[in-house]
Amino acid sequence: MNAEARRPVIAVDAMGGDAAPAEIVAGALLAHRDGLGTIVLVGDRARIEPLLAGEQGVEIVHSAGAVPMDAQASSVVRKAAGTSLGDAVELVREGKADAVVSAGNSAAFLAVALIRLRTIEGIARPAIGAVLPGRFGPIVLCDAGANVDCKPEWMAQFGVMGSAYARAGLGIAEPKVGIISVGEERTKGNAQTIEAAALLERAPVRFVGNIEGKDIFLNHADVVVADGFVGNVILKTAEGSGTYLRDVLRESFERAGPLGKLGGLLSRAVFDQMRKRIDYASYGGAPLLGVRGNCIVAHGRSDRTAIRNAIRQAAAVSGADLVGSIGAALAA
Repeated sequence: MNAEARRPVIAVDAMGGDAAPAEIVAGALLAHRDGLGTIVLVGDRARIEPLLAGEQGVEIVHSAGAVPMDAQASSVVRKAAGTSLGDAVELVREGKADAVVSAGNSAAFLAVALIRLRTIEGIARPAIGAVLPGRFGPIVLCDAGANVDCKPEWMAQFGVMGSAYARAGLGIAEPKVGIISVGEERTKGNAQTIEAAALLERAPVRFVGNIEGKDIFLNHADVVVADGFVGNVILKTAEGSGTYLRDVLRESFERAGPLGKLGGLLSRAVFDQMRKRIDYASYGGAPLLGVRGNCIVAHGRSDRTAIRNAIRQAAAVSGADLVGSIGAALAA
């Protein structure tokens, strides 16, 4: 098999996201030029083609409909066929694409993927594995919002799936798995957390115990397990904190007068590096773990850089056979 034949096919929901289709197509073009795979844009051909500006090698699958960002997931599932999101997921189900990326309605994406692709055998609930920028490397937060009410056994499965993703998608050889709690002692936490921790101790993962909120970004664990309610609060707090820190630094230099502004200019390279480390766009998207297909959930506000990196994530998990890795971990 030649190198071209091994390139993954990535279906991209071109009409999903706050800046669709312009930024989605621009990000897909960047990914195409990076050689990340064969990119298939799913959406309104009349709106997509002009944005390609004659670029060769990017395919279009026409789909006239689009899922509104505020649509109820239950209503979308019944009418997914003929929408860019539904048709992109269908390409994966039919084996015509190795992965799908969407920055559209995330609840609808989860629902359509669950119904059309189904879960891996043994998985009770799929989960979102968001990547956080830790001090010493990336951290997987699982679940980051797919399941707000969880059973302890589901959370144990989140640990197994998150560990498989850390190995297959992020290259962490032996991921440390911790569970978020209100104290490091094994007796701390609510009944759900204590029971989930006991299950994780017997799971085929490198479980390191409880992790407090203050330790998440210090890489005390490579995979942080939480129910979807707590996980989504952590994710949104991290995003807001990054924006707050960036703005406070900028305003502090501006208010310090001419010398402060000079110091800001001299420190620009350092601040640019910091911004890249804490920017969600650096990772692009989060995989939906536990379904029989590679699905990358991108942020609704994704720009072209975020979409490019979401496609990079899709190519990585496709090449590493993340779905097979999760199935093997469960079998263990």
